[in-house]
Formats: sequence, C-alpha cells, structure tokens
Amino acid sequence: MTLLVVGSTAFDTIETPHGNAERCLGGSSTYFGLAARLFTPVRLVSVVGEDFPKEHQQLLSQRDIDLAGLEIQPGKTFTWHGRYSADMNSRETLDVQLNTFGDFQPQVPAGYRDTPYVFLANGAPATQMSVVEQMTAPRFVVADTMDLWIDNERDGLLALLRRIDGVIVNDSEVKQLTGKSNLISAGRAALELGPKLVIVKKGEHGCFVFSNYFHYALPAYPTEQVVDPTGAGDSFAGGFMGFLANCDQITLANMQRAVAYGTVTASMTVEGFGVGRLADTSRTDVERRYAELMQFVSGV
Repeated sequence: MTLLVVGSTAFDTIETPHGNAERCLGGSSTYFGLAARLFTPVRLVSVVGEDFPKEHQQLLSQRDIDLAGLEIQPGKTFTWHGRYSADMNSRETLDVQLNTFGDFQPQVPAGYRDTPYVFLANGAPATQMSVVEQMTAPRFVVADTMDLWIDNERDGLLALLRRIDGVIVNDSEVKQLTGKSNLISAGRAALELGPKLVIVKKGEHGCFVFSNYFHYALPAYPTEQVVDPTGAGDSFAGGFMGFLANCDQITLANMQRAVAYGTVTASMTVEGFGVGRLADTSRTDVERRYAELMQFVSGV
C-alpha cells in the first residue's frame, strides 16, 4: 500500500563531535521517505527552491519515492544549521532560513488524495489539518509535533488530535501537552485527547507506545557509533509507518513490530552525516538488524 508524507525538504549544515557537514540533503519528509521506502512506495509532498539540485531529486526518485507532489518555487530551499553537544543528546540551532518553506501551503495532488496511510511531519497544526481535509478516506494518519506548537498553537493541535489516529512526541513534550509529570500518566492522558496511539520518543533510551489496548516499551538499538542524530525521529516514523503500510493491517502485533522496525531504521540513520547512510541502506540490512534487536531484547 502507498504512503503519503507531507513535510520539509532542506539543506542541513551539521556540527557534531565527529566532524562537520555542509548543505547535506535533509528535511523531515526526506528522512521519512528514505526510511519508509524500504517497506512500501512513498508519495512526497514538499517544497524546494530553484537551487535544489537534480541529483537530489534523482536520489529520491530512484528509491521508489514519487515526487509528483514536490513543488519547485522561485527562491531558495529551506536551510538549517545546528551544533550537537559532546554527548549528542542536545543540540543548538545556529541558523534557520525558512525560504520557500516559510509560505508552504501543501497542495495534495489529486492522484495522492486516496492514499490510505498518511504521515504529517512536524509543522503548524493548521497546515497539518489542511492536509487531513484534502484526503478522501485515509485509513491511518499519524502526526509529529513539538513544543513550539504545544505552547503557541495549542487549540489547533488539540483539534488535530481529535482527527488523527496517532501522534509522535518526545518525553518532555508529552508531559508539556498533558500537564502530567509522570511519563505513564502523561501517555495515558494524551490518549484522552483523541488519538488511538501515542508514541513517546526517549532518544538513546528507546520509546514507549501507548494505546487503549496495550502499552509497549522498546529500547533503542545498541548503536556503537552515533555520528549524526539529525533525522533519527523522522526515520523512526518512516520505518514505523512504512512497515504498517506494507502489512496493510493495523493489528497490535503489527504495531509492535512496526515500532521495532522504526527503531532499527533510525539506528541506520545516525551512523552517518545527513541521509547518506539511510539512502544506502537495503531491506536486507534492516532485517538483519531487526533480528539482532529482537535477540537483544529477548536475551536468547
């Protein structure tokens, strides 16, 4: 089954203790799409400027990512420049230039509007809602969000949560959203806001999944060398949604497996700067690492 992602496409300049990289291909839709395409065809809706090179478009299209929804507008592509701390657990944004992405109003192509699986990458709740309203009959819609929207556009975010199936946040954001200081209480309270599924990312400590039917915790894959954490969350979401779309059955067992596939897909991303490692990853690589993670978790 096909999968739609709506989000940013960007140039990232990244500084980590392992080195620097300038104007890497990045953006939430890019990381998500390259992760999800390991499992199912992807339709991408985003915007770039006239400076976006053909080779980047070819990299995406050659990996089963449909770019009919990629708008090329006059001006420059969204850029981000960040620096990571020594332990890689926090980062400082040094510069952001929204450029063409600043006025982005997603227009879902007519041929995309019947896509059954939809991921709304991090963005303003009103923008995410506009995508939901353009879809004809989506089966499973998940959104990413952040503290900015929780603080500044809370009403719009709460309206969105009542219209979608799942939301992805980190541990501080779910507490901020619900006003609960305990993670378990916060996860349960988030379910009461409307979504059937709440995925809480805990960085190097893995993730916790809440639903009305089960709670599920999974550690991160034990990656020895984290080179660049950029895009790990979007890669997790891509692996998670890509696996579910491939199964085309939203069962408890499939959701648990999808979380594990998202985890190992994200572990590939952090091993190189930008999308390079993820773009070179194969489904065989993912299956091998999935088996290793299951062995690690079971202890067998």
